[in-house]
Amino acid sequence: MIDGILPPEVFAEECFDDPDGPPLYPAEEALLANAVDKRRREFTTVRRCARRALARMGVPAAPLLPGLRGAPGWPTGVVGSMTHCDGYRAAVVADAAAVLTLGIDAEPAGPLPEGVLEAVASETERKHLRELAADRPEIAWDRLLFSAKESVYKAWFPLTSRWLDFAEAELEFDPAAGTFDAQLLIEDRPLDGFAGRWRVDLGLAVTAIVVKHGH
Repeated sequence: MIDGILPPEVFAEECFDDPDGPPLYPAEEALLANAVDKRRREFTTVRRCARRALARMGVPAAPLLPGLRGAPGWPTGVVGSMTHCDGYRAAVVADAAAVLTLGIDAEPAGPLPEGVLEAVASETERKHLRELAADRPEIAWDRLLFSAKESVYKAWFPLTSRWLDFAEAELEFDPAAGTFDAQLLIEDRPLDGFAGRWRVDLGLAVTAIVVKHGH
């Protein structure tokens, strides 16, 4: 799923279930002392995905511990992102010398629960989604918008260590190209916005942002 919307500089690994595999590091296991089974499976599988992706880069395995606001901590010289939802886990990594930041997200490809769209989208965005739905009703554009905004946040946070509200980024999709643009509406920002890609398939909506140095 995710590989198809990533450039070759990014290494990705994904799982559609929770197969057996190597145990967590003790420092990771300690974070799950009171976790329910669902949380344990998500946490474990997505880190196994991340370590497989890191191995393809030649980076030794190491604990991947949550840091500020739960953002995953990556080895020195690596940028990365993780995502998980029902039936899917994925992790992507890249050399920090080539990629400035990245963010991925995956969601079930069905409509958002009632009331959520109004909380995460501007009136301009809602009008845009209505127009998209009229032409491509088979796609849950509201869910895709939510996923894209999650990817925006995951790309934003490593650059700033600051929260970004849903209302502080305004998105527009290109349905033909499978891309989206996110304009940042906050004054103190390192970039004016992000460009991303999206895909809907296999009951999933996935989005990705990769910002290379110099772009």
